[in-house]
Amino acid sequence: MDDKTILPKHIAIIMDGNGRWAKQRGLPRSAGHRAGIGQVKAILNAARELGIEVITFFAFSTENWSRPKKEVDMLMRSLNNFLEREIKGLHKNNIKLRIIGGGDPIPDYLQRKIKEAEEKTKDNTGLVVLLALNYGSRQEIVEAVKKVVDAVLAKRIEPQDLDVDIFGSYLYTAGLPDPDLLIRTSGEMRISNFLLWQLSYAELYFPEKHWPDFGRKDLEKAIEVYQQRERRYGGISAE
Repeated sequence: MDDKTILPKHIAIIMDGNGRWAKQRGLPRSAGHRAGIGQVKAILNAARELGIEVITFFAFSTENWSRPKKEVDMLMRSLNNFLEREIKGLHKNNIKLRIIGGGDPIPDYLQRKIKEAEEKTKDNTGLVVLLALNYGSRQEIVEAVKKVVDAVLAKRIEPQDLDVDIFGSYLYTAGLPDPDLLIRTSGEMRISNFLLWQLSYAELYFPEKHWPDFGRKDLEKAIEVYQQRERRYGGISAE
């Protein structure tokens, strides 16, 4: 990555391929998920060192509850263990952790750990790390619409004043820049109900590597690809 002056402010990542990574090695899916969760630390540290402002990891969707209970339970425990290990390090490195999604049916023990991590890091001013957990973008948008309706009925806003900025203030990511770059590992080319509103003008990058193999050099390569693209936001090319 040669040009550090043109960086995406916000990188969103769909961490795909943990199960396939494990299968290729003759390991259970749980081993792939554990390896994937461990890779989160490496990538968020790389993002912090590179000067990225916000990074979002898609950890668990609202649709993932349909997976086998044993696998879901293992994922919840692994996420809890990750937070237990990393809270002090996140705080020491001035990283602010926020969960988007959340709530039931996430186990109580994990919800408590999430609140602890968010509370401890809430005043930090460095890299913002969003963990999308029990998250679905359609649900987020519906919740935002309900909040807008409540605000209109309470006469806090007038319907004619509603615009994209006001609507965005009712989303989970309120106050943060929209993603400039979406990375989905494992070669899959889908958004999968992730940040549908926020990704409107993001550059999309789909590396073939499975998530547990996606390291700092791969992140730098993704940023290089981003830097080579011309973002026109609906306009015409400058050439």
